[in-house]
Amino acid sequence: MRTTPLLEKHFSALKSRPRRWLVTGAAGFIGSHLVEELLLLGQHVCGLDNFANGYQRNLDELKISVGPEAWKRFDFTEGDICDLKTCEKLASKADVILHQAALGSVPRSIANPIASNAANVTGFLNMLTAAKDAGVKRFVFASSSSVYGDNTDLPKVEERTGNPLSPYAVTKATNELYGRVFASTYGMSVIGLRYFNVFGSRQSPNGPYAAVIPKWVEALLHGRPVEIFGDGETSRDFCYVKNAAHMNLLAALTERTEASGRVFNTACDHKTSLNQLFGFLQDRLAAKVPGFVKQKASYLPPRAGDIAHSQAAIGSAQEILGYEALYQITDGLDEALGWYVNSLARK
Repeated sequence: MRTTPLLEKHFSALKSRPRRWLVTGAAGFIGSHLVEELLLLGQHVCGLDNFANGYQRNLDELKISVGPEAWKRFDFTEGDICDLKTCEKLASKADVILHQAALGSVPRSIANPIASNAANVTGFLNMLTAAKDAGVKRFVFASSSSVYGDNTDLPKVEERTGNPLSPYAVTKATNELYGRVFASTYGMSVIGLRYFNVFGSRQSPNGPYAAVIPKWVEALLHGRPVEIFGDGETSRDFCYVKNAAHMNLLAALTERTEASGRVFNTACDHKTSLNQLFGFLQDRLAAKVPGFVKQKASYLPPRAGDIAHSQAAIGSAQEILGYEALYQITDGLDEALGWYVNSLARK
């Protein structure tokens, strides 16, 4: 695994003095990677998930990945962050909370804004309040690049956001406001991470709100058309999941007090168009999968609520948290492709 001197310093400290962690959304894509990293570092981890976005298969894969001894340090609860008592019970056992649980997806929030608000605002506030009451030392939460809304500046700088373009963006902007207020009002240590198109293994290709990379890989492997909304020149700052895991650990362990109450872009400061991404995937599948035949994409009208371009400035994360984007998009695709092929070709 790629690392830095600062990460090695944190890892060494954790191994010598293990902490108690709560990861919400533990059976989900990013959450399961956080649990994996922590267990491999000798930590004691509680996980919470209601399986709205998470999957038992992620936990099963995780169990094999970390091994039986590390797995003994993992305690999983099936439950919902919308239940305050569940949040209070689990927060009381934690030194650090990594809050990943949410209903993601811009299109899903447009289709059902009430459900998105319940999970992403009410559920978030439940967990944040439970953390405050339990005296949790650090609360790190997942925000989203969607909060930049109609701001067209590139790269995106944390201090300059625009008008939200979807209910999902509203919920994440609300999370950031609550985080800032709880830090200033209650003296909590709260840090938000604005994720930019995180991808990697265990990311589901299923359903209408699936992430683009696994959805496209599955379609390509089965000879189905790949749908691109717009002309394909829409661009995103794709961030490999190990970068996101590193950011969570850096935020959780930083000693820089000025980090509290702030949010940090979690990305690579690099934009890739959907047409480029389509080419990257086809080239790698052609090299890895015998008999793979490249195909043309099917272009559809742009989706409501989607922004045209996204690229993150990561200077604040570098300066304050010591973050480095150790994996660029091609690095992540190369590392994750085996999982994609092995997992998605069977479906």
